[in-house]
Parts: sequence; structure tokens; C-alpha cells
Amino acid sequence: MSKKNIIVVGSSNTDMIIKLDHIPRPGETILGGEFFTAAGGKGANQAVGAARAGGKVTFIARVGVDMFGDNAVAGFKKEGINTDHVLRDTSSPSGVALIFVAKDGENSIAVAGGANGNLSPEDVIHAGELFAGASMLVMQLETPLETVQAAADLAVAAAVPVILNPAPARSLPDELLRNISIITPNETEAELLTGTKVDDHDSASKAADILLARGVKTVIITLGSRGAFVAGEGIRKLVPGFRVTAVDTTAAGDTFNGALAVALVEGKALEEAVRFANAAAAISVTRMGAQSSVPARMEIEEFLRING
Repeated sequence: MSKKNIIVVGSSNTDMIIKLDHIPRPGETILGGEFFTAAGGKGANQAVGAARAGGKVTFIARVGVDMFGDNAVAGFKKEGINTDHVLRDTSSPSGVALIFVAKDGENSIAVAGGANGNLSPEDVIHAGELFAGASMLVMQLETPLETVQAAADLAVAAAVPVILNPAPARSLPDELLRNISIITPNETEAELLTGTKVDDHDSASKAADILLARGVKTVIITLGSRGAFVAGEGIRKLVPGFRVTAVDTTAAGDTFNGALAVALVEGKALEEAVRFANAAAAISVTRMGAQSSVPARMEIEEFLRING
């Protein structure tokens, strides 16, 4: 079976993490921390998630002309991701996140989006020829909203389905929602989009109805270890998750979205595709880091075999 093209439009960051006894207070200096870096950014995480799940992926993004940009592009190429449209931005540095993690798990994060904020509608339009041969577009909200809208418009014109992970949470115009095939909020994002607090099956169903009424074709509300509530034509149910011992939930949602895209372009039915994505996300939370936690296709299939 020839692989079908998945386009990911979005962000790339480098996470710089210091593990400490506690989060520094204003004016406080703490010695003895443990430092490490990790590849991140929701767009990059989703691209890697799709590539490792077996997808043929092209990433549209901006990184700076700096060490972080060099490392990011090298990492994408190592994953087999097409980087022809990962642009090098000469006016802004690569996106970075500075993260303090306390021993009790509390964290404090500051993000400098840098080049991510310069990803423009023109950048997406310049890559327009990709859409004619694509089977899926995957996006999030760490780049300008007008760029997300432009990509969705191109996808719809080319009859390419669109998965939108509406994170970080923000309100969205109906003009965009009408172009979305599948929206994948978590409970917090679903509440912000609909005004409905999501904490059980009934409230998830109510929130899904609001999004469907605004023009989205299918709603998948991710509920952590409980699984994902799916609502769309011919389906309205909770697809159960998997019980694992979570170590770090970073990028679990991104892993879910990347794996979901792959399963759908391979022709899996929606419920089966969500189960595949649930398995990928479950594996990811048992490992530290963002892209470092994303499982390979073989691991997902083995996990599903063992867990029924």
C-alpha cells in the first residue's frame, strides 16, 4: 500500500527544562538543578507523531537561522519528514519554551514563539501545490489564526479533510469551524469553545452538539485515560482509553492527533482510528518528554495486540 500524504501546518519549539526542588520565587536563585533540552512545539510533535505511526508527512513551519532551527530540521529529516517547506526565518529566532519542573511535578513555563509567529498565509499558499496530492491536513493553534484559516481554505478547495487540534485553547470563528472535518479538543478546550463544562458523557455530548451545530463535521473530545468521546454522522460514543502508569503527559494530545491522521488516511473506520490514536497516546504518557515519548508504529500495534 502506497503511503498517502499528510500535511502538518504548525509550530516548532525547543524546550529547555530545569528540574529543581521547587519553582523559583521572584528574585530567588536556586542552584543544583538538572538541565536538559527536548524537541517540542505542537506542530512538530504532531508531524513526528504521524511519521512514527507510519505516515508520509510534509511539515509547513518556520524556524530561526540558529542552532535550535538547525537541530529541529535535522530531527525532522531523521524522522523521514519532508522539510521542503520548513522555512528559515531571518528576522526572528526559533521558538523556545523555558520550563521549570519542581520535584512534586509542578511546573512553570514561559514560551517565546519567535519564528512561529511569522508563519503566514503566504507561506501556506506558496506550498499550495502540496494540497492537490494530500490525504489529510493536521493543524493546531500555536501559529497565527489567519494562517490556520488559509490552510483550511486550501484544503477544502482541494477536497482534503482537516483535523484541527484547538490548542492552546482560544475562541474560533465559525468561518474556520465550517472547514474542519474533525476537531479534537480536550475537556478544557471543549469548555472554552462551547461554554459547557465537560466532565462526563452527557456534558461531552452537549459540547459536541454545539460544535456540530457550528459546522464541524466530527467532534472528538479527548478525555485522558478515559478515552475519547466521538460524535458525528452515524456515531456518538465513548471510545475507551487504556490504563497505564503516567510519567509525563506532555505531547499526549499531539501523539493522538498524528496517529489519528495516519489511521484515517489508511482507511480505518473512525472508531478503529480513535482506538489506534488512544493507544499511541497511552504509550506516550509512560515516557518523559515531547517528541522523545512518541511511539513507533510497531509499538502501537504490539500495544493493541496485548491490550485486546
